[in-house]
Amino acid sequence: MKTSIIAEIGNTHEGSVGLAKCFIKAAAECGVDAVKFQTHIFDAESLPNAPQPPYFNEESRKDYFERTAFNLEQHIALKACAEDHGVEFISSPFSCEALELLERAGVKTYKIPSGEVTNIPLLEGIGATGKPVLLSSGMSSWAELDAAVQALKDSRSGGVTLLQCSSIYPCPADKVGLNVLDEMRSRYGLPVGLSDHTLGFYASLAAVANGATVVERHFTLSRKMYGSDARHSLEPSELRQLVDEIRDLESAMQHPVDKDRAACQLAQMKTTFEKSIVACENIQKGSKITQAMLAFKKPGNGLPPARRRDILGKAAARDIRANEKLTEEDFL
Repeated sequence: MKTSIIAEIGNTHEGSVGLAKCFIKAAAECGVDAVKFQTHIFDAESLPNAPQPPYFNEESRKDYFERTAFNLEQHIALKACAEDHGVEFISSPFSCEALELLERAGVKTYKIPSGEVTNIPLLEGIGATGKPVLLSSGMSSWAELDAAVQALKDSRSGGVTLLQCSSIYPCPADKVGLNVLDEMRSRYGLPVGLSDHTLGFYASLAAVANGATVVERHFTLSRKMYGSDARHSLEPSELRQLVDEIRDLESAMQHPVDKDRAACQLAQMKTTFEKSIVACENIQKGSKITQAMLAFKKPGNGLPPARRRDILGKAAARDIRANEKLTEEDFL
């Protein structure tokens, strides 16, 4: 099965439709399957005096989300841009009002971010659309995930994929939680994936090798861009490399190798690199063969070294010169 690779653009577009389209085009050129945005309506999702994350230190959360928010027409335009470039447009609604906006925009898949897992009314609304859902798990306990999955099932969601996620930026290796993929699969019987916040490729590749059907990575045109996500994101050349390596890994996993058949196909190479039994000195006819008379040298089109014991102690049937390859007919 082909892994769905999602480029998480989030709000790094700075509220510019033109820049967001550049992100979409660049991500599509990297070979991803989907681009993901975030749909924030600040007054619908947050109180004005709600505490701010530590990375909002240059402007208020309210100012940032209002400055970077897109309206319905802009969502429609970005969705059309994504489709023109052959990728799916996905967004995470952070409120029921945001969900309504995305429904009007015609979004086909929803991503539930880690902070919304306990927002059961939102989950029920998303599930009621009957569309596929990606459920991130970065902040959740098992009990909270149990409730979220049940809410989506009860509301007749169009299918749920659970994403292991560690809400740490960047995520160190010892916090990735690859073991959770198997636990999720066993606990819920649902497809699983990884929302990868590491700075390398290893976690994404390991997840694919462990059956992940989705890999999500934060994406930016440059890590020097403004905002909290850019410095922890992959740049285009890195995302392209990751996509290529995931596709190569999939190919390797989907094509088992028959060792015997492969060895037959490498007959010419085997002759070039393997060795044969040769005389390391002149051997007179009638002499009994000893180990001291033998050497093992390329090419490998004579008696193989594994036959050495078969000829020790036998008499030479002819005079054999040093560096001659030995044959079955050379012994009595």
